[in-house]
Amino acid sequence: MADETLQASPLPEVARISLADLSLALRRGAADFRRAPAFGIFFSGFYVLVGLGLWWVGASTFVWSLALSLGFPLVAPFAAVGLYEVSRRLEAGLPLVWSEVLGVVAQERKRQLPWLGAILVIVFLFWSFLAHMIFALFMGLSTMTNISSSYEVLLTPNGLSMIAVEVLIGGAAAFFVFAITVVGMPLLLDREVDFVTAMLQSIRAVRENFAVMLVWAGVIAGCLFLGMLPWFLGLFVALPVLGHATWHIYRRVLPDAD
Repeated sequence: MADETLQASPLPEVARISLADLSLALRRGAADFRRAPAFGIFFSGFYVLVGLGLWWVGASTFVWSLALSLGFPLVAPFAAVGLYEVSRRLEAGLPLVWSEVLGVVAQERKRQLPWLGAILVIVFLFWSFLAHMIFALFMGLSTMTNISSSYEVLLTPNGLSMIAVEVLIGGAAAFFVFAITVVGMPLLLDREVDFVTAMLQSIRAVRENFAVMLVWAGVIAGCLFLGMLPWFLGLFVALPVLGHATWHIYRRVLPDAD
């Protein structure tokens, strides 16, 4: 991995990938998890704690749980750098030493990753505010009802419209975060580039491979949804595999990033 004292790295060119590359990345991601399960479980623990925290903040109500669940992918990339580093080391044949891997993660605070993290926080806060506004716009004039025990209010025209709008806007926000991080985050770990350049390169990679990346976003969303159902425990498997696979997708999209 590049050190913070090095000069800026040249920008690698974006390559075209196919659905076969996604399948290959998933297989390699699963293989990385099998080779280093302890690291995968450790880093995925962050996601589980965040998921439980969002569920608790949502006060177990359908509306806020829906809104915060849609916002979950906005904070998910924070711990991904550890999974990327594990895959990078496995790929390079480097030893997996806890102190070294955690040291790389800690070192990222002095590089560009915190700036990208700040963008994600802003997006998440904006989405949280917007979710409250959507609720107020659609349900603010309705008869006061305890939604946590009276789910029938969600089956009204206003309730169904509110759910549809939250799903659409939340999905758009999540896809924006996906677009700036799917290549941007591993690029920041792997090379010396600023966070704006990394985000733009990530967006370019998504644009050049839009259909394939849309499928990959759907795979991530589906796996996150299924992993969150059994008290978020499925994330202990889904997230390490997805995190490792994302590294391998990055290596396929930017093949010159060596």
